[in-house]
Amino acid sequence: MIRSVLSLVATTLALGAGVPAALHAHEGPHFSAGEPGDPKKPARTVEILMKEEYGAMEYVPNKIDVKRNEQIRFVLKNVDVQTHEFLLASVADNQKHAEVMKKHPEMEHDDPNGKSLPPKGTAEILWRFSKPGTFEFACLIPGHREAGMVGTVVVKK
Repeated sequence: MIRSVLSLVATTLALGAGVPAALHAHEGPHFSAGEPGDPKKPARTVEILMKEEYGAMEYVPNKIDVKRNEQIRFVLKNVDVQTHEFLLASVADNQKHAEVMKKHPEMEHDDPNGKSLPPKGTAEILWRFSKPGTFEFACLIPGHREAGMVGTVVVKK
């Protein structure tokens, strides 16, 4: 597995701009659900638990309401015994990236809008919801989204 990750990294570095954008988890200025937050500005903290219970995977809570331009500090806690992810984007962007994840299931995320968390791991994402609409956070590890690991963020004007 380490060899395949290193191979993917080497290929990505060798090809540079020639690598399809889908291999990069929402790289660059395109973020469909808003933009990275400003640590110098206040933020509301929302704790998100990632877990599996009775065969169903879930986030707790799985729905969050925010105001446009509100900044949220997501405190992510994987309380499970397996790796999970939190990727914040539009449904369409997450579905596209889920297809890439099926081809590269070893891909890990440490992006402004997404984190991979090992068992019992924690992470934070600071995010400003600059766009109104309905967005989602999902675990794109193959099979996890399908097992229920998806949540919704509703950004009100």
